[in-house]
Amino acid sequence: MSKSIRVLFVDDDPGFRQLLDRELVSMGFEVQVADGGARALELVAQRDFDVVLLDVRMGGLDGVQVLEGIKAESPLTEVVMLTGHGTVDAAVHSMKLGAYDFLSKPCQLDVLQSVLRKAHEKSRLARENLLLKRQIAGGGVPGEFIGRSPKLMAVLDLVRRVAPSESTVLVEGPSGVGKELVAAAVHRHSDRAKGPFVVVDCTTLQEELLHSELFGHERGAFTGATALKPGLFEVADNGTLFLDEIGELTPVLQTKLLRVLESGSFRRLGGVKDIRVDTRVVAATNRDLRKAVATGAFREDLYYRINVVSIRVPPLNERSEDVPLLAQHFVVRSARARPAKAVSPEAMALLVAYHWPGNVRELQNIIERAVLLCPGDTIEPGDLPSNIRLTSRALSGTRAGAHATLEEVERNYILALLAEFGGNRKAVAGALGVTERTLYRKLSRHRISSAAQAD
Repeated sequence: MSKSIRVLFVDDDPGFRQLLDRELVSMGFEVQVADGGARALELVAQRDFDVVLLDVRMGGLDGVQVLEGIKAESPLTEVVMLTGHGTVDAAVHSMKLGAYDFLSKPCQLDVLQSVLRKAHEKSRLARENLLLKRQIAGGGVPGEFIGRSPKLMAVLDLVRRVAPSESTVLVEGPSGVGKELVAAAVHRHSDRAKGPFVVVDCTTLQEELLHSELFGHERGAFTGATALKPGLFEVADNGTLFLDEIGELTPVLQTKLLRVLESGSFRRLGGVKDIRVDTRVVAATNRDLRKAVATGAFREDLYYRINVVSIRVPPLNERSEDVPLLAQHFVVRSARARPAKAVSPEAMALLVAYHWPGNVRELQNIIERAVLLCPGDTIEPGDLPSNIRLTSRALSGTRAGAHATLEEVERNYILALLAEFGGNRKAVAGALGVTERTLYRKLSRHRISSAAQAD
């Protein structure tokens, strides 16, 4: 979401504070002011700022003390020091403690604006670097959907209509269908697209560790907590937090999540101050949360809070026409530095007809295995696992009470492609991964007439 840079301006001179506050707002910054160091530290503990503009010499806590407190509380927040006569040495010392820059009073407004924007850019890059490290550890950012089936198109249409809103979204569907891709698409089509997209797998961590991941912890909150750690709600500020398999959250974490969704604030583990964030939540589950609510395993109020909009992702066996596109996509991706391979029509027919209990993830794994083990340039039926060869629905769907031959499977697959492409033989040959001349031979062998091609 495109938002103003959030600046905390700290100065104990009321006249100067009021004057510069007005100027900063006119520059387009979102400004909050503090009349001293103690108040500044309270505000930093309560919410996230991009940049702090901090006077060095103040009554009570001086600027250097406040700087140390800010860096301990919010390490990714940049601080620009304002110096008066006789405080330059203190400003130089503050640079060693982590301040971004210092400006002498009175400073030119255009210079001040430039320094604040550069400090914000450094803060933004630091946050993105932290996010990137977490994404690399978790497998990276998901890509685009592959497919053109009507059911998939309906899902993507709903995503585009829902994305611009600020509503929470619940993505439902069995394991392996691509719920994370839906969440990423919601983020990508939203006003938050330039912000972070952060993924949390609710099944991989115990309650205390997951609590620390989501909400962060203070230094000394537990044994081994030697430094302050921002939580993923903070990392995802102005972006989207994807909670995968939310149905696995414990009752304690369900309660804490509900509070964040309702108030926009939370406390770090071991903390006493509320931290405000602007984070959109997209959740996913492979469970029937309605039944979990009925049995008391999932909070009813949380269910209705996350289920403002529901998107169901159909299993792969409900959109088998997407299998050839997905298979070819995974073939190309799996080949990498190795020579590209093709999938024979016979093998593709088996893939299309298989019931895919593991959905897209199972297809990806099988293609990767076939690319690795296939001795030639083309993946044949023999390169596929035996369960696909033996249980594929294509082997029993052609003749009642009997098994279909591979010839019959191929014929049915070609007929389906001809119907899909409106008789366009060049497009059919491309989908099959063969030349038009080879397709003509197959049409002749299977006695597929011109009329059938045009239907």
